[in-house]
Amino acid sequence: MSSENGQGDGGGEGAPPEQLALIRETVRQAKVPRAKPRTWRGAALAKELPVARVLVDKGVLHLDRYFDYAVPEELDADAQPGVRVRVRFGAGKHSVRDGRREGGGLIDGFVVARVAASEYQGPLAALAQVVSPEPVLGEELLGLARAVADRYAGSLADVLQLAVPPRNARAEKKPSPEPLPPPPAPDAGSWRRYERGAGFLEALASGGAPRAVWTALPGPEWADEVARAVAATLSCGRGALVVVPDGRAVARVDAALGAVLGEGRHAVLTADAGPEKRYREWLGVRRGSVRAVVGTRAAMFAPVRDLGLVVIWDDGDSSHAEPHAPQPHARDVLLLRAAHDKCAFLLGSWSCTVEAAQLVESGWAAPLIAGREQVRGAAPLVRTVGDGDLARDEAARAARLPSLAWQVVREGLKSGPVLVQVPRRGYVPRLACERCREPARCRHCAGPLEASEGTSSLTCGWCGQEESAWHCQECGGFRLRAQVVGARRTAEELGRAFPAVPVRTSGREQVLDTVPGTPALVVSTPGAEPVAEGGYAAALLLDGWAMLGRPDLRAGEDALRRWIAAASLVRPQGTGGTVVIVAEPTLRPVQALVRWDPVGHAVRELSERAELGFPPVSRMAAVSGAPEALAGFLAAVELPGDAEVLGPVPVPDAAPGPSRRPGAPPPGEHWERVLVRVPPGSGAALASALKHAQAARMARGGTEPVRVRVDPPDIG
Repeated sequence: MSSENGQGDGGGEGAPPEQLALIRETVRQAKVPRAKPRTWRGAALAKELPVARVLVDKGVLHLDRYFDYAVPEELDADAQPGVRVRVRFGAGKHSVRDGRREGGGLIDGFVVARVAASEYQGPLAALAQVVSPEPVLGEELLGLARAVADRYAGSLADVLQLAVPPRNARAEKKPSPEPLPPPPAPDAGSWRRYERGAGFLEALASGGAPRAVWTALPGPEWADEVARAVAATLSCGRGALVVVPDGRAVARVDAALGAVLGEGRHAVLTADAGPEKRYREWLGVRRGSVRAVVGTRAAMFAPVRDLGLVVIWDDGDSSHAEPHAPQPHARDVLLLRAAHDKCAFLLGSWSCTVEAAQLVESGWAAPLIAGREQVRGAAPLVRTVGDGDLARDEAARAARLPSLAWQVVREGLKSGPVLVQVPRRGYVPRLACERCREPARCRHCAGPLEASEGTSSLTCGWCGQEESAWHCQECGGFRLRAQVVGARRTAEELGRAFPAVPVRTSGREQVLDTVPGTPALVVSTPGAEPVAEGGYAAALLLDGWAMLGRPDLRAGEDALRRWIAAASLVRPQGTGGTVVIVAEPTLRPVQALVRWDPVGHAVRELSERAELGFPPVSRMAAVSGAPEALAGFLAAVELPGDAEVLGPVPVPDAAPGPSRRPGAPPPGEHWERVLVRVPPGSGAALASALKHAQAARMARGGTEPVRVRVDPPDIG
C-alpha cells in the first residue's frame, strides 16, 4: 500500500488543514443559502404552483377547512396532491422571518391541491416535510369523505382518519402485483332460486347498475351468491366492494371469492390483519392491482377503481355503525357511493330492516326475493311457546324450560347439534300490558314508558313526559308487567338435563366459527352463533321477552333479525329442522318468524314510523351533555323551522370503568339528552346547523362537552 493511499483511508481526521479551509470557504461563498430544517427559511420556492392546499389532521370543527403552505423547490416533485405531509401549525402572525411564518407544532396532513397563489395575503409557512411521495388521497375519496362529514355534522379530518389507514413504510416500499385480466362471467348458480336473481347477475355482467334489496334464503349459500355477484361485476372490467359485519363473515366471503375468482383477484381489509398487511392490501386496491374488496366497516371507504358494485350484508347489525366520530353507518356511506359513482347496489340479509324496506317503497331499489314455495322449502319449522303454555306446563315451572323444548332437543340430538340462543346480559326490560303484552308507549311521542325509581309514576324515555293515567290502547288493560331475564340459569338447566351430551358455548369470551355435525348442545349469544356442518338439527330461541323488552324503537326489528339469523342455520323443514321460540305467539315479530316474512314485518314497521314521524321516515339527531351545556347549545343553534325538539331526558349514568356505549356520559357525571327531528328534505339543514353551532362553541373555548350524533342507530 502506498503512502498516499494510507493517508486517504484516514478520512477527515487525516486531511491537510489547507483542504478543510478550502471546504469552509466554498460553503461560505455558496449563492443559495442553506435552508433551516423543517422551516425552509430562505429556500427558493417551487417555480410552478408554489402553494399547497393542505388538510391538517385536526378533527375540531372550527378548523374544518384547508390551509395554504408554501412549497420549497426541493419538495416540488414529491408534494403532489394526495400525499402525506407534515406542516407547522399554530404559529402566530408575528412569527415571521425572511418572509416565512415559523413556529407552531408539527402536525400531519394531506396535500389536496397545488395552486399558483394563495387567497391569504400574509406570509405563508412552508411545508415541513413530505412524509411519503405515495398519493393516498384521491379526488373521489376526498369527495366521499366530504359528503360523509357534511351528512353527519363532522369534520373532514375525522372521516379521513377512518378512510385512510396509517402508513407503514415497509408495506409502501413493496410494489403491488400487476392486475389480472377480468374473469369470465360466472354461472348464475343458486341465484336462480330468486325470481330476478339470474337477471340481476346478467345486468352486472353487461355493465349495468341495478339496485336491489335482497332477502336471502336460509342457509350458508349467501356467501357464494355474493361472490358470484362480484365476479359478474369484475367480468366487465369494473370493481366491487363488499362490507360485512364481522371477521367470521369476512372469512366466509373470502373463501367464496377465492373459489369463484381464484387467487390474486381480491383483497381483504380488516383490522385483525395487522398494520403492515392491512396497509399493503389497501395500497394494492389504491394502485389498481385488485378490483374486488371484502372487509368490515372500515372497508366502506376502500378506494376501488372503476367501482361498479357495492354490497352490504346484514345492514341491521350494530357492527356497521362506526363508534368513532362522526360515527357514520356503512349502509349510508355505500348509498352515497352508489349515488356518486352511479354503480350497482346490493343490500342483502336473511331479514329486512326498515331502512331496506324504505329503499324498496321509494322505488330507489328493487326487491330481490324468492317465491313462497322456495321459502317454505328452505326454512325450518317454527313452533312457539307462550306464557299461557308455560303456565300450564309443570316441567316449565320446575325447570324453567317448556316440555316442547325438551322434546325438540331430545329429537334433534339424535341426528346432529342443537343450537340454543340465549339473550345477552344487560338488556333492560321495558313495561308492557299484563293482559296482551303490548308495550306501554307514550301518548305524546310513542316512546317507551319507564317506571321512575322510588315512585309509582310513569315517564317517557324519549320526551320525558309523565303519564299518570295509562291504559292499553289494544285491550284496555290497566296493569303493567316487567320481564325478568334468566338466560344463564336456563342454559345450565339444559346442560344438567343432558349430561352425556357435550356442551359448547359461543359468546363474548370465545366466539366459535364452526362446530362439527355431531350431536352437541351449542349455547350462543345473539350474533355469535357458529355454523354447524350440515346445519343444526334444531334450535331453541329462549327468553324472547328479553330482546323484545328493550326500550328502543328497533327492539322488535332487531329481535326478529337475530331470531332469523339463528334459525337460518337450521336444516330445512323437509329434513327435520325445527325451531322453538319462547315468546308470546301473538306478538308481531314472533308471527313474522313463524311465517318467515321479515319483509312484511319491515313494511308494517315502516308505515307505523311514518305515522309517528320517526326514522327512517324523518331525520333525527341526538344531542347530549351536562344540563347547563346542553341548554346553552340549544339556545345558540339555529335549527330549521320545521325541527321538533323532544326532551330533555336524563341519560343513564355510566358504570365505573371504560364506557361501553358511544355517547355515554363520563362516570360520575349526570347528563341529559334531546332528540331533534326534521321531516324528509331537511336533514342536510339540520346537520349543517348542528355543525356550525358546535364549531362556534369550540371556537369560543367551550370546555363542557356536548356530543352530537346524527341518525343515531338507537334512540331508546
